Amino acid sequence: MARAVRSGEGKIALVTGGGTGVGRGIAKALSAEGYSLVITGRRPDVLERAAGGISAGPGSVVRAIACDVGNPDQVAALFGAIQAEFGRLDLLVNNAGSNVPPVPLEEVTFEQWSGILAANLTGAFLCTQQAFRLMKVQDPRGGRIINNGSISASTPRPNSAPYTATKHAITGLTKSTALDGRPFDIACGQIDIGNAATDMTQKMNTGVLQASGEIAAEPTIPVEHVAEAVVYMASLPLSANVLTMTVMATKMPLVGRG
Repeated sequence: MARAVRSGEGKIALVTGGGTGVGRGIAKALSAEGYSLVITGRRPDVLERAAGGISAGPGSVVRAIACDVGNPDQVAALFGAIQAEFGRLDLLVNNAGSNVPPVPLEEVTFEQWSGILAANLTGAFLCTQQAFRLMKVQDPRGGRIINNGSISASTPRPNSAPYTATKHAITGLTKSTALDGRPFDIACGQIDIGNAATDMTQKMNTGVLQASGEIAAEPTIPVEHVAEAVVYMASLPLSANVLTMTVMATKMPLVGRG
């Protein structure tokens, strides 16, 4: 019997924020599909542990490269390393991001605002820019970019202005990337994730502030559901694209929030 060919076999993927949470889950799922992986983040020790927990298939590798995606020099070095080792990039998952404490808008410091802008938006732009430069000239030409938008790309939580602003901007970046990438066979889509069960969302189990002023627990979904959705988006031919997808717990108070 012929061996089944996995959708990512022989392809190269970069997952930012790949050392923990959703990024690590996505990286594991892509590896299971045959991708060779580069995972990146700011903490080398976290990345190395994550890479050690991902089983690379035959002919595939997993690389951990530390990078602050908000730093253009570090991003350029990251993509230089990818080009030097692999010669191409088939998939970029812009997943890296951070948040600030949920405080009233007027209490957010300029340093907090600047930091979240760099991590969530500037980082995605810099990585997209470098991916374009590589995907345009590689042979075969083109590739796919998937941005982690979060449901905050459409609907905010209370006291979340910096995070929400960056995630709304990710939607604009996604659409512009999809448009500008068309002539070069570069597809770009966005996945908006609601309450995936990670260390960052543990507080959902005990209760978080709602728009009504109440504190209420919210349901979560396993990270694997998100990873499976990303694998589906990545499995499409470059002639097809999922522009936006929302994956969330069925009973999450998004529809009708407020």
